[in-house]
Amino acid sequence: MLPRGLLILFLMGLAGCGGPAEPRWAPDAAVRKYAYRPQTAPELRLYTVVSTQNGSGAHSALLISTPEERILFDPAGSFRLPIAPERNDVLYGMSPRALAVYVDYHARETYDVIEQRVPVTAAQARQVAALAKSYGPVPKAQCSVSINRILRQVPGFERMTVTYFPRTTEAKFGTLPGATRRLISDDDADDNHNVLIRAER
Repeated sequence: MLPRGLLILFLMGLAGCGGPAEPRWAPDAAVRKYAYRPQTAPELRLYTVVSTQNGSGAHSALLISTPEERILFDPAGSFRLPIAPERNDVLYGMSPRALAVYVDYHARETYDVIEQRVPVTAAQARQVAALAKSYGPVPKAQCSVSINRILRQVPGFERMTVTYFPRTTEAKFGTLPGATRRLISDDDADDNHNVLIRAER
C-alpha cells in the first residue's frame, strides 16, 4: 500500500524504446508487497504505441496474466511507478490501477495506444512470464525484437516474426486465434502529460 495522501512521481522521457539497456532489480520485499493476482483467465495483451501524426509504431509492451500473477514486460521502456517494482524491464504488481496509469502515460495528443488481447493456456502464460523474467535488460530500439524472440519460443506463437517494427508485431499478433483489438486515444497535450502522476492510497 502507498503512504496516505498523495505520492508525487515525476516521470521523465517520452514514450518509446529509448536509451541503452538499464539493469534494474527491485528487492524481494517490494515484489512481494505489490504482487497482483488477476481474477481473470490467462491471457496476453500486446500494447503498441502509435504516432497520431504518421501511424508509425513507437513502442511495444506485453502484459502477461498467469493464474498466479500479472506482470508487464516493458522492454526498454521509460515508465516508472512505485507500486509496480521493476526487474530488468519486467514490472510486477500490474493491478488495474497500475495498468491504467501505464496506458495513460503513453496515450496523448501525439500517440494512441492499441491494446490487443489473446487468450492463452496457463502453461503458455507461465512460459511467457518465465522467458520475460530471464530475458534481461533490453537495449534501445529492441522492444519489438525482444517480445517476438520470447513469443516464438512458446507453442502456438511460432508465426511471430522477429522485427524491430512495433506495427509489424501488432499485425502478426492480430492474426493469432481469438485476438481482439481496442484503440485507446487521449487528447491530453504533450506539455501536460507524463509530468505528474498522483497515486492515492
